[in-house]
Amino acid sequence: MPASAACTRSEILVESLSSLDTMARLKALRDVKNQIIGNKTKKLSYIKLGAVPRVVEILASDSDVPLLVQSAAAVGSFACGNDAGVKALLESGVLPHLLKMLSNSNSQVVEAGARSLKMIFQSTLAPKNDMFQFRRVDLILALLNGGNDNVAEVAASVLARCCETKEHQKILADAGCLHSLVGLLKGSVKGREAALDALAALTRGNQETSVLLDMEQGNDLACFIKLMKDKSPRTRLFACMCLLNIAEAFPSGYHQQEWDIKKCMLSTVLKLFEESGQVGEESPGVFADLVTNNEEMQKAAFESNAIEKLAEILDRGVVSARQLEGVLLAIAELCSRLEESRRQILNLQAQRHITMALESSIAGVRIAACTCIKSISRSVKNLRTSLTEERLLRSLFKLLDDPSPFVQVSALGAASNIVLDFTPDKAAFFNCGGVSQFIQLAQSKDSVIRQNAIWALRNLLYLADMMVKDRVMRELTLSILVDLISDSNERVQEQALAFVRNLVYGSVECVQLIFAEDGAILHAIERQLCVASCPEICIQGLYVLINVAAGSEHHKEAVMEFVSPVAAGSILVRFLEDMSNPQLRIAAVWCIMNLIHAESPGVFSRVLRFRDAGIQLQLQKMVEDPILDVKDRVKAALEQFSALGTSS
Repeated sequence: MPASAACTRSEILVESLSSLDTMARLKALRDVKNQIIGNKTKKLSYIKLGAVPRVVEILASDSDVPLLVQSAAAVGSFACGNDAGVKALLESGVLPHLLKMLSNSNSQVVEAGARSLKMIFQSTLAPKNDMFQFRRVDLILALLNGGNDNVAEVAASVLARCCETKEHQKILADAGCLHSLVGLLKGSVKGREAALDALAALTRGNQETSVLLDMEQGNDLACFIKLMKDKSPRTRLFACMCLLNIAEAFPSGYHQQEWDIKKCMLSTVLKLFEESGQVGEESPGVFADLVTNNEEMQKAAFESNAIEKLAEILDRGVVSARQLEGVLLAIAELCSRLEESRRQILNLQAQRHITMALESSIAGVRIAACTCIKSISRSVKNLRTSLTEERLLRSLFKLLDDPSPFVQVSALGAASNIVLDFTPDKAAFFNCGGVSQFIQLAQSKDSVIRQNAIWALRNLLYLADMMVKDRVMRELTLSILVDLISDSNERVQEQALAFVRNLVYGSVECVQLIFAEDGAILHAIERQLCVASCPEICIQGLYVLINVAAGSEHHKEAVMEFVSPVAAGSILVRFLEDMSNPQLRIAAVWCIMNLIHAESPGVFSRVLRFRDAGIQLQLQKMVEDPILDVKDRVKAALEQFSALGTSS
């Protein structure tokens, strides 16, 4: 048939959707539906011809059962696997008309409307929050208890897709949804899968609803454990998700056989990697959750060849965004603590896949790739060096300008770990423009970005030589650094002080950097130590003074003028008496020890000033400090005082 004739026939069908003749409208609906099923090109063609508003109009204005059923079926066909169709349907106002169908007296109409809703809510464009307005969700909940297994299964699927926030979870839990869903576990396979999917959504990251589900089961997990071994892959996956959510709600343990259950979950999820469709896509993400912050589970996963299986997924070539994100997060978790996992993933040449993921158009994938790099680069020198290939570095640093602040923060976290390696030539980071980007982001309006940017600069200076430090300071400038030290956000202040700590560590030349422009940086730090109440800020500030006090006589006197000025008390007493954080006391004692180092020309003057300020007396009160590290350092400091007292 000529293209023009086909086009004419499509236009005629669209026109027939608005026919005054009921049978003509019904035939047109069936023909359009049959043509677009499984045919994306046809769907887009009919969308362009304006078919969607006409189909929705039939839903809105007709009461004839066959017309309602067929129009709902056409809506479902337009929505199935096609975001353009969902967008057109929503813009045509389809949602209230489908919801109205759910209270129709005819069961065929109800089921058709429910199935169309299910298709719409498979899309990320679905208006999930809208379902929790005007008690619309009550219509879905009613279908769970309506006695029709097919409709209940569809209702559970809709709930699984629209339940995204803790507020959604609470609304559904308060409405008795958990009880209704548990009842479906004894029904058909499809109903059971949909119920488990919804239960997983209701309990994800929510301790309260997870505990309620555990109570709903009479504190007996046997049902989920049994379903975890079911022959249906979807059932096994969703059962594992429910068990995992319950486990997270009981951090101190939820079952006397918890380890055996988790090992069974591990084995189950690893086998699900081989499945296609939704199960294969979601199983790596479930695996990542299973091993998160659990070194024993990570070791068990490594021994089960999890790294190799995850790498095999990457090597397939065509991997969905969801699956890729899950795989990268799973690798990140396995490499977060285990050196052997890091070695294996690099031996399997995963860098190429990680680099490609950094260049993905999906923000979640880019974040997962950054998280993966951050974990792998916690490794020893040679492994971190293998991540500094030029393309990977350029792709990573490009993300520092990403439009998503979440991606920027993730990229900064990964870059922070990579720049920590001080052995390779750090010129690569300057050449890629990374250092300039760190400095630019350190001035961001977003405090989280500022914090992570200055953290990256801090790591760059760790054990760096004078050339690197001087080059960074020329770009950063003293004025910007002073502003960061007195930033409105305490976490930024802490990182800025830690940056200065690394800046002045090392040679006398490094210490001298803090005295530029009449000691502006040192004065800013002194102000912070006087007013800050956050222990972490004070600890970093004290370590700056420790490093400065390790410098020349001039540097020691500059610190002394602040911590124990002539004819005045000492600010160090405040930190020595602070029992809130032992690191404060350790840092204060260390500062004293550096200032009374025996080989310093002015040491006796400083000893006398410390004695007059009550420092030695305070140290004597601390000889039985409850913290061993504090006690040992106090003992060493008192020995210095004693030796210097004898010498004098």
